[in-house]
Amino acid sequence: MQFVFASNNPNKIKEIQLLLPKEIKILSLEDIGCLEDIPETASTIEGNAILKANYVTEKYGYTCFADDTGLEVEALNGEPGVYSARYAGQQKNADDNMNKLLSNLANKENKKAQFKTVICLNLNGYQHVFEGIIKGEIINEKRGSEGFGYDPIFIPNGYDKTFAEMSIGEKSKISHRGLAVEKLVHFLNKL
Repeated sequence: MQFVFASNNPNKIKEIQLLLPKEIKILSLEDIGCLEDIPETASTIEGNAILKANYVTEKYGYTCFADDTGLEVEALNGEPGVYSARYAGQQKNADDNMNKLLSNLANKENKKAQFKTVICLNLNGYQHVFEGIIKGEIINEKRGSEGFGYDPIFIPNGYDKTFAEMSIGEKSKISHRGLAVEKLVHFLNKL
């Protein structure tokens, strides 16, 4: 089985491929010659996942799945949410995004947050949506060098280390993306 995963983010691609059974191979956008930026103009995480999957299916004709992920911080009314990658600007710089988030949380006691991933699968003319959520909290300093995005400042509930202090295998077992991919794999196994 082969699917296009609508991403050129090497970190996401590596993480997803590790979560999938060996018989499922994924192609990146680059692999199919899709070098343009796919518009992410929806107002929700689910909406952006659907937009990206539809773009690839309609323009390139591939069976495709796409994900969108956001960090939602309770004290900031769900920010950065759908704007997580561009929170500090269009340059999509993780350090800038974390610094802005920490600055916005500086005077807040409530540090509760959750990561949410939504995967949209376009398969045989039907669309299927899978969601994964992991709750946790934001810490005041960056810790760890693994992972990407907001991983250095997010500690999942029940753990004492950030996602960036976990191995990719350890993180993938409990992460938002891992949970969503698990639902996707469960669905594919029933086909």
